[in-house]
Amino acid sequence: MVICIGEVLFDLISDQPGAVLKDVTVWIPYPGGAPANVACGVRRLGIESAFIGAIGDDALGSELVATLESKGVDRTGIQQITGYPTRSVLVTRDLMGDRTFAAFGEDRSSNCFADTRLDAEKLPLELLRLASYLVTGTLGLASSDTAKAIHRAIDIVKESGGTIVTDLNWRSVFWPDLSAAQVPIQGILAKTDILKLTDDEAELFFNTVDPVVIHDRLPHLNAILLTRGDRGCAYWIGGHSGECPAFNVSVEDTTGAGDAFLAGFLSHYNNQLTDANSIQLAIRYASAAGALTTLKQGAIAALPTSAEIKAFLRDRG
Repeated sequence: MVICIGEVLFDLISDQPGAVLKDVTVWIPYPGGAPANVACGVRRLGIESAFIGAIGDDALGSELVATLESKGVDRTGIQQITGYPTRSVLVTRDLMGDRTFAAFGEDRSSNCFADTRLDAEKLPLELLRLASYLVTGTLGLASSDTAKAIHRAIDIVKESGGTIVTDLNWRSVFWPDLSAAQVPIQGILAKTDILKLTDDEAELFFNTVDPVVIHDRLPHLNAILLTRGDRGCAYWIGGHSGECPAFNVSVEDTTGAGDAFLAGFLSHYNNQLTDANSIQLAIRYASAAGALTTLKQGAIAALPTSAEIKAFLRDRG
């Protein structure tokens, strides 16, 4: 069982690649949110999953719940918050398909959305005790209520012997400034077993893009996954370090690619990787999952199945 806690939202993706925020006139809504993407991603790969988070008492929230239901994700941990809307994020794309999380829908501030009000006292405790993995990000740490709920969930899962997976997932629009994020993020990293981050995030928080150096600073980590877009990824896993090149594909939209990568990795990490070869195969599988997700717009809508990943890998030898 993989349980993901945090945000589920709508990515409003620009239909005009290369246009800056003020010039975009067409936005296409896609269900997303990194923890929700991972929950759907591992379920697509045949692993039981659940999502815990807060949505608004509105049509957007109901649509997101229906999306998770259609993907087979357990939704008993979703809290519906009256008086706060479900979050939507405006996502611009450059001509290469790379995206930027630019602003929130209808010019709202970050803290007015339902996902900032997750109640720690209403968490599904029995469900959490079943978790082999608890996957979270750092966006929820920007609000005190949701941060409290995330930490309580982490403590419950760790007490039950589960593994904590954190996607650093830095989004500046959620924070007043970098300094406000440092202490909350360091606090969650202290409880983390597997860390996933991008090269930009590694530079920002660790001043290095070397997973070995990051492990030297956080020696309690069991695995570090550092994604680098079209330059592939680097990793440190159980004493083994290495790199994996990216697959050459025609990118449509990179939204959700990192989440698909993480889902692909977790589906193999379950097998308890012990040697350099099996680790490299798991990373290659994860990279294929991420690459396939970039071929379509949106995150959840683009997540591949295991059969699609295996066919993709067979085609590339």
